[in-house]
Amino acid sequence: MSEEKINKTAPVEEKTVAVKAKKKGTKMPAFGTAHIYCSFNNTIVTISDDKGNTLIWSSAGSHGFKGSKKSTPFAAQITCSKVGEKAVSLGMREVTVRVCGPGQGRETAVRALQQAGLNVAAIRDVTPIPHNGCRPPKARRV
Repeated sequence: MSEEKINKTAPVEEKTVAVKAKKKGTKMPAFGTAHIYCSFNNTIVTISDDKGNTLIWSSAGSHGFKGSKKSTPFAAQITCSKVGEKAVSLGMREVTVRVCGPGQGRETAVRALQQAGLNVAAIRDVTPIPHNGCRPPKARRV
């Protein structure tokens, strides 16, 4: 009479996350550069070695802050403290800090790196300043 249709579904496979294996012999250098980019919307922190190779990075959005909370000084503090703690645990002791952008969390981020246990050798502001280049966007009328 009527045959029953049997739904054959593929077995559910568990997703595995591929972890990149560290090269043998590569170590975290004792000193590096912390690049802190504070925009009006987010804070991004990158720690690199003296050649510019990225070692550790993080952002406020990757720590669970959403929307306008990403641009707060507290989000910058949490982001920098997590990156600083990871760098210290891997063996880094000293950083030079390069701060870029007009965001709110600039000073808080530098303090968080110091509190994480990193020795801040120098702080440098590398925010690009135009010499009357492009016309800025129109002012908001709220």
